[in-house]
Amino acid sequence: MLKKWKLIIALFAVLGMLAAFGTGCGDDDDSGSSASEAPAEEAPAEEAPAEEAPAEEAGPACPDGESNGDGVTAGLVFDIGGRGDQSFNDSAAAGIECAKSVLGIEFSESSPNDDGSNRAELLQLQADNNPIVIAVGFLFAGDAATVAANNPDTNFAVIDDAMMDFEAGGPIADNAAGLTFAEHEGSFLVGAAAALKTETKTVGFIGGVCCFGLIEKFEAGFTAGVKAVDPDITIISQYITEFPDFDGFNAPDRAKEIAAAMYADGADIVYHAAGGSGAGMFEAAKEVSESTGSKVWGIGVDSDQYNTVDEAVREYVLTSMLKRVDNAVFLAIQSHIDGTFQAGQTAFGLSDDGVGYSTSGGYLDDIVDELEAFKADIVAGNITVPDSME
Repeated sequence: MLKKWKLIIALFAVLGMLAAFGTGCGDDDDSGSSASEAPAEEAPAEEAPAEEAPAEEAGPACPDGESNGDGVTAGLVFDIGGRGDQSFNDSAAAGIECAKSVLGIEFSESSPNDDGSNRAELLQLQADNNPIVIAVGFLFAGDAATVAANNPDTNFAVIDDAMMDFEAGGPIADNAAGLTFAEHEGSFLVGAAAALKTETKTVGFIGGVCCFGLIEKFEAGFTAGVKAVDPDITIISQYITEFPDFDGFNAPDRAKEIAAAMYADGADIVYHAAGGSGAGMFEAAKEVSESTGSKVWGIGVDSDQYNTVDEAVREYVLTSMLKRVDNAVFLAIQSHIDGTFQAGQTAFGLSDDGVGYSTSGGYLDDIVDELEAFKADIVAGNITVPDSME
């Protein structure tokens, strides 16, 4: 009997060991499986940059040109905020990068300090080292005119100023070009897009700096585009700062607050013309969408911001009003190389694709035909887009 009990006890001991061994293997298998599978689950996140590549490739291509710029250098002076604003400055940067890759030039770049007080100094520094200098933004106009006069053998091109002496009827200087844009025409098209896409019948506009004439062109065009589709849509409009305070172009926190308030007031699409501040609007769109469960959108400006914003907010970029500063910069450099540089104003509009709208993300696929019809009417003169709110 005792032997029988010993056998039973021994049997249970063996079974217990086997059970323990089996459980341990199971845990090892589970742990091994989790450890080996975890990287597989994380792989898409690690591969995110690879997924971004097509979006970047889908951006505007460089213009055509001959590689005849070997030995030519160019200088680029950014607006306040410099490279990396995902909008105005980055579009200029893209243009000079294209000039390097297509035409074969080399370039140097610089950015003003926060108050812009060293603009003239930077222009002169670039003129000392380059035969053509591009200044990004109308705030350079006065300094560019002075520096151009002091450097007659250097060509200067200023974005967003005509560089014209309208009283005299000619350019400010024979070596100074002004590159301007029909921002109101491009803004009309994204306004129409907003009107066609809104579900709340309320949209918003955020301007960077009020009351000096330029940003009102964006607002006027956007408003006209919205009303052309549906005059009953409500438009909420607010500027971040007023002239002469230009901090509104580099205040993403303020843009975020303003956008959040507009979304809270019922807007489901907000368009910004505020340079680097626009990043805050897209952050607000993401946060509001996630907190309410109802998706809201932002419309970018200057660059195709679907391709330039942080990946986390990309899906909230409905479209962008394209202001082809990149092409203007490229063409100015190309004209310098070709010997066809033209002083005074050169204007870019819808007819030459100097402005337009982006379709990255596919969010406008169902309304492109309608937008193209509006574009054709504007180019043909059947629609006159206002360039002010008066």
